Amino acid sequence: MPEIIGIDFGLKRTGLAISDSLRIIATPYKTLDSKDLMDEISFLFKSKNIREIVLGFPTRMDGSDSDITQNVRLLKEAIEKNFNGIQVYFQDERFTSKIASQTISKIGTNKQRKNKNLIDQVSATLILQDFLNRKNS
Repeated sequence: MPEIIGIDFGLKRTGLAISDSLRIIATPYKTLDSKDLMDEISFLFKSKNIREIVLGFPTRMDGSDSDITQNVRLLKEAIEKNFNGIQVYFQDERFTSKIASQTISKIGTNKQRKNKNLIDQVSATLILQDFLNRKNS
């Protein structure tokens, strides 16, 4: 079974996570400049036969759109348009960056605590793991 990619999209940086082939565990994959995201998806589409992507869906606490929500909707449309056969799902991402920061601060070094790339990867991992847990239950 092909892996699933989790994406924590930001206007500058984007964190990625990837599932295992059984789709049980999510692990951090990488952080990249957001302008390079479509190229990375293309690479994963070809090299890992990715057919599903989970996008963190940013909303405010009351469920209304945040500043970046429309960008994420447009990203979903662009992925589905450019990669025939990829299914894109939204996953609530509220608190993922905060939880990622707290987790890193508990187990990481001072350098890791300030590493925004690591926070983006852990956030993507939390988004994907929440999706996998929900799908597998």
